[in-house]
Amino acid sequence: MQTIRLIGRSSRLSLLQIDIIKQKIKSAFPQLNVEVIAHSSRGDALQEIPLHTVEGSDFFTQDIFDALANGEADIAVHSLKDMSSEHFFGKNVFAVVDRDDTRDVAIFNNSIEQKIKNGDTIIIGTCSPRREEMATVFLKKALPQLHREIKIETKHIRGNVETRLRKLNSGEYDATILATAGLNRLLRPHLNPLQRRGLSGTLIKETVPGDSDIIKKLLADKKLMLLPLIECVPAPCQGAIVAEVHPSNANAIEVLKKINDEELFADCYAEKKEAVKYGAGCIQKFGVTTFDTKNGKYLYAAGKDAEGTEFVKWSHLPVININSDKLFTSTEVMKDFFEYKWDEGEIKIDNPVVFVANYKAVQGPHLNPLQRRGLSDTSTILNRKIILASGTKTWFELAKQGYWVSASADALGFEFLLPSLQMPLFNIQPENISVLTHEAAADRWRKKGYDAVSNYKLLTINNEAIQLAIAAADSIFWSSFSQYEFYGKYASPDAKHLCAGGETAELLKEAGIMPVIFPTIKSFQQWRNSSIRSHSVA
Repeated sequence: MQTIRLIGRSSRLSLLQIDIIKQKIKSAFPQLNVEVIAHSSRGDALQEIPLHTVEGSDFFTQDIFDALANGEADIAVHSLKDMSSEHFFGKNVFAVVDRDDTRDVAIFNNSIEQKIKNGDTIIIGTCSPRREEMATVFLKKALPQLHREIKIETKHIRGNVETRLRKLNSGEYDATILATAGLNRLLRPHLNPLQRRGLSGTLIKETVPGDSDIIKKLLADKKLMLLPLIECVPAPCQGAIVAEVHPSNANAIEVLKKINDEELFADCYAEKKEAVKYGAGCIQKFGVTTFDTKNGKYLYAAGKDAEGTEFVKWSHLPVININSDKLFTSTEVMKDFFEYKWDEGEIKIDNPVVFVANYKAVQGPHLNPLQRRGLSDTSTILNRKIILASGTKTWFELAKQGYWVSASADALGFEFLLPSLQMPLFNIQPENISVLTHEAAADRWRKKGYDAVSNYKLLTINNEAIQLAIAAADSIFWSSFSQYEFYGKYASPDAKHLCAGGETAELLKEAGIMPVIFPTIKSFQQWRNSSIRSHSVA
């Protein structure tokens, strides 16, 4: 029986990733015997040193590259984000085999809110300049605003997932930031036996049970924040597992061809190519990721490049010709579309999780503790709930009122977020979620099978200036379906309709409109600023 030798790092997570490859190989080639070689890397040895201060790259992969080149193994298994672009675009043959959630998650000790109230400095453990650059800025606005100023400092932390969580538990840090992909893989039960050899040749048989229980215990009583993709962009290829073969190993190349996921490979190839434009290595302060939505895929890069220049770039946005003088953009007159009437009766939410679908819902008395001062009951309908936000604007509004928000949909729609909620780290199912929104939208959510609660109504303003601007427009960007619902009748039959993805796009389609869809409102604004001359419609 032919044997294929897999090699990778010796950490628990790496062994689980190797096992994913092993199972795919066994599925495609049942006759093969698969042997695992565990090997420590230079990055594993440099536990006390920030890697961005050390010369070189491929700290977690170079030793494994060398073993592959020396014929000590047939297939190497890596986390693709740890591999330099230079190596990925080099002579070896690669297959991208699996990809988990791409986001980062901030994990806090349970004392975090009290520390904020006390005005204490929050110490976040990270060894990533990218996370330090993006996440700390975001968290200052995203954490519950329980003090006039939230002070955050970062402190070097190294080690595998378990080590970092143990350091967090020790009180050395108030929080740490990890990739959700690794946590998800460790939290899934893995009972498959692994047979591995050290490079000395000693055969070791083991199982990898217990990882799930260990991580669950370390996460007990922790408070989580799933960081948004747009404000806290992941590293290129985060969450992806890559298998690598030397070009001289024809048999192993045939194995790779069978287990390669061509779509994932294309996504990761594009992310690596995009990243090369802005810098490389452990010092990078930018991220690149792929948004895979029901309306298409979009490549997104943002942060600071190697020269320290801030940038934001969306790729694969719609290509359309628009007369700038004939474009109506609803974002410029948002406050003039509607008035809002807050429900005065009692509102009850039974589900443990609430998705707040619009920042306006936050401003009514049912959610705003400040509006309940002097009342006998100062609690709100969100007390003791897991809170999700539609986007960062809603998130920040909730944070201003002292709420802990666990995640947002990145303004891409609730159903874009749902798979991340269902992953092992959160394990939130749709039947446990209530959507909080306005009355008309709540009815639409219920028709889709979701539990929905409303705490306000939209009252249209018969704004003649908006009516005339829409009537004169060749192209109209709607930031919500409700805008179209009340004002769409004034549009020319030949007008182009534009919108962001998510619920707005789906409802416009149901209404018989085939809109030009951008991933988010911000991406439309960037496209507009770079493609056509800015103008005012009011």
